[in-house]
Amino acid sequence: MAELVIGDEAPIFSLPADGGTVGLAELRGKIVVLFFYPKDNTEACTAEAIDFTRLKGAFAEVGAVVIGISPDSLKKHANFKKKHGLETILAADESREAIEAYGVWAEKMMYGRKYMGVVRTTFLIDREGKIATIWSKVSVPGHAEEVLEAAQALK
Repeated sequence: MAELVIGDEAPIFSLPADGGTVGLAELRGKIVVLFFYPKDNTEACTAEAIDFTRLKGAFAEVGAVVIGISPDSLKKHANFKKKHGLETILAADESREAIEAYGVWAEKMMYGRKYMGVVRTTFLIDREGKIATIWSKVSVPGHAEEVLEAAQALK
């Protein structure tokens, strides 16, 4: 599959989240932030989710919906949200439907061992459903603020 680039139509998905489903088609007309992350309750993923939760009001002011997506189950997401007081939508992509559509499932290496996993990546999608900005291999400190600034520019 070809790598997504700025200006591409964002792949449509519908995933279980927070007792219902969340889908890109229903969010047309809103700015959407999709942050793909590897795993609940790991250091960087927790910090990223906390940062997006902290800025939830500022994202809402510009009409942006923030959705975190990982291959973890709804049950793991619920525990993760409760443990850390997270108020961000977390979608469970256990089948990797969206993860693979967005091209963030890739070979990674840790401690000299190769494995497949989610590459921490954020997509900013404009009101027309097109990809406005992509952050790949995200470094968490300051990232949520950078995404907010880009979302405010789309307002």
